[in-house]
Amino acid sequence: MRDATPQTIYLSDYQPFGYLVDEVALTFDLDPHQTRVKSRIAFRPNPDAADSRFFLHGEDLKLISAQIDGRSVTPEVTETGLTCDVPDGPFIWEAEVEIDPKRNTALEGLYMSNGMYCTQCEAEGFRKITYYPDRPDVMSVFTVTINGPHPVLLSNGNPVAQGPNHAEWHDPWPKPAYLFALVAGDLVAHSDRFTTMSGREVDLNLYVRPGDEGKCAFGMEALKASMKWDEEVYGREYDLDLFNIVAVDDFNMGAMENKGLNIFNSAAVLASPETSTDDNFERIEAIIAHEYFHNWTGNRITCRDWFQLCLKEGLTVYRDSQFTSDMRSAPVKRISDVIDLRSRQFAEDQGPLAHPVRPESFQEINNFYTATVYEKGAEVIGMLKTLVGDEAYAKALDLYFERHDGDAATIEDWLKVFEDTTGRDLTQFKRWYSQAGTPHLAVTEAWDAGKGVLTLSFTQHTPPSVATPDPAPQVLPIAVGLVGPDGSEVAPTRILEMTEAQQSFVFDGLDERPVASILRGFSAPVVLEHDQSKQERLHLLAHDSDAFNRWEAGRTLARQSLLDTILLSSAPDAAWLDALDLLLTDETLEPAFRALMLGLPSHAELASTLHTKGHTPDPAAIHEAIETTRDAMAHRFADVLGQLYARHMVDAPYRPDAEQSGKRALTNAALSLLTRVQGPDRAEGQYAQADNMTQQLSALGTLVRTGHGDKALSDFETRWQNDRLVMDKWFGLQVSQASPDDATEVAQRLTEHADFNWKNPNRFRAVFGSLAMHHAGFHHVSGKGYTLLAEWLMRLDPVNPQTTARMCSAFQTWRRYDAARQAKIEVELDRMLAQPGLSRDTREMLSRIREA
Repeated sequence: MRDATPQTIYLSDYQPFGYLVDEVALTFDLDPHQTRVKSRIAFRPNPDAADSRFFLHGEDLKLISAQIDGRSVTPEVTETGLTCDVPDGPFIWEAEVEIDPKRNTALEGLYMSNGMYCTQCEAEGFRKITYYPDRPDVMSVFTVTINGPHPVLLSNGNPVAQGPNHAEWHDPWPKPAYLFALVAGDLVAHSDRFTTMSGREVDLNLYVRPGDEGKCAFGMEALKASMKWDEEVYGREYDLDLFNIVAVDDFNMGAMENKGLNIFNSAAVLASPETSTDDNFERIEAIIAHEYFHNWTGNRITCRDWFQLCLKEGLTVYRDSQFTSDMRSAPVKRISDVIDLRSRQFAEDQGPLAHPVRPESFQEINNFYTATVYEKGAEVIGMLKTLVGDEAYAKALDLYFERHDGDAATIEDWLKVFEDTTGRDLTQFKRWYSQAGTPHLAVTEAWDAGKGVLTLSFTQHTPPSVATPDPAPQVLPIAVGLVGPDGSEVAPTRILEMTEAQQSFVFDGLDERPVASILRGFSAPVVLEHDQSKQERLHLLAHDSDAFNRWEAGRTLARQSLLDTILLSSAPDAAWLDALDLLLTDETLEPAFRALMLGLPSHAELASTLHTKGHTPDPAAIHEAIETTRDAMAHRFADVLGQLYARHMVDAPYRPDAEQSGKRALTNAALSLLTRVQGPDRAEGQYAQADNMTQQLSALGTLVRTGHGDKALSDFETRWQNDRLVMDKWFGLQVSQASPDDATEVAQRLTEHADFNWKNPNRFRAVFGSLAMHHAGFHHVSGKGYTLLAEWLMRLDPVNPQTTARMCSAFQTWRRYDAARQAKIEVELDRMLAQPGLSRDTREMLSRIREA
């Protein structure tokens, strides 16, 4: 095992590798415990490199032989790689190593999943396959030969030769090692074709285990839709003869964009109406699009080093968000993205894991696959597009693809194309990449009735952090609309470009004082502090033409009502409920939008708000306030909810499109509330009659939450016990819907279930991810949730450090709670840190959290 406390790597220390790689030939002789990998690599000195030291990364490898230009050599081998004296000019390096895929439970490099060989090489997994300069700026053409007794043998690129127990693949596009992929096993293909905009025919295959063939159709249609959209919106055409996707059960992440051979977690690609929810379908569509879009923003143009990870991930997340907005509902997608951003990324920014979109240093790169890099990185792209406009954005992207195709690029390269296209100086904008923390944007209003002038004065402030102790003002695009007293739009939405710590903007020519609708579309990832009156927020909730700010007005009213309930024991706000009543019956609004309006701020969001306002959040009090509010909503809207349920219940054949999904979202939200006042009959009826997983699982969750779920849970298990992805839902639902007092015991009981395979990341996350997100249960005053999670993380770490490290983030907000809870968490953090042999992934995460 590598040193658990490695040296810190700094962006400022970047140096090009001393050698260029012209071509790579790999031969795999597959065996569960003794796979042999032969490499033949053509190196030549890099004229741009100052350091000519020859070092190849390698971990957990048994070196059999090594040669340079056909002559045997004896390299100096360590646990992280090897060094060797090499010629001054071009040379051929050859090596043979032995690896053990069967024992590779970390799911990095080449490993086995249910008898199938597969790989995961991002970020640094290729070094567990063979000795190689495993860094993203070293790119080469690969030819791969696979020998093994398996019906399907796959790698990157196009097939060159195939025969019994043998296949050869060639990828003509230079790529870094992290994009290498290999799959071998007993698989069946769901096949199709796509004709590109230039008329080329591309073969498409989605490979799955036998028995999963019926869950491929949606994924294939999503792939074709992604290919067509990328051509139409970005002008990007696919560049190989075929595109393969493989579904893998044991996978640490959602999916991987390996060139021409995308490897997917089964949960991120397999779908059918009977086994998948509407949310599953939408997520699968988005992930397939994301990985496909990486073909250009990640593969054809990759990142120079891992500090530039946001270059490919932030841009590609933004692109997949655009895609989903076009395929479904743009307002609903935007609201959903912001809910996710606030719950995950804002929490990172507020705690010990805060880091810039482009970090300055890291110890373990796997720990920087974060919401900040992905989601905030996407928000930065969105702001840039808002600032320069749609036309300039399109021209800049065209220049980016033209200028950097085949490059390992940097954030500086990315911003330069915008500067060259628009003539703008983006020096200050670049702070979004270098500063950690979420800016707080405060606004005050001044109205001059005599002149008809409204002045909006803004102040921005970013709280200091360890990562950024002295933040400077950032460029903020602030989208502002004005809503008149009669509810009409006074003027078109205006983008205010704020660059100073304090700045004012004037709106003149107004007949009456309007209500300001600020930060429309959530135009910048900030915390907005706007002291509007309740009546002004109610006015926006009723009339704002911007769907996001209409939702935001309702969310703010709901949040304040809940805070008053928590802090003052007040009843839920009647004015907010009255306004919501009118909105729910407005049939001009999308059902999905109204379903979102029925949602409440999460437990974690309320805890964060209380902490920000100087209060110590009590998870039990937050839970009680939410339950009280939901009961009030159920009683207040009972008649309306019944009408909505009847009017929008879908009785047509199932489709996972936006229209039907929105209706099911609304009826399921209504069902959840109605069951509180009408008992379980309606939920039991929906569970029994449901012909799709969306309605069945929603009814089951409602029954479990209200204490009527035992029979349905047993029936669900019997019906779906042989479907691993559906059973993940069964495991997770029981924890997420348990009472705060019982959540830990339910999780513990489920770990004793015969089907709890804790080495499978999906199953582990189903139980312990659900426990960590059960705010009142995980933060139970007894500390039992902390203890149980810590025990299982210590058990998992030697087996799968990546999943363990990511799960440690459950503790990242521990400093916001009371002294008793902090003391209990501190004990568990210290206990985990004291564990012998703790992986460097987990140690880095725990140390950062502990030192907060």
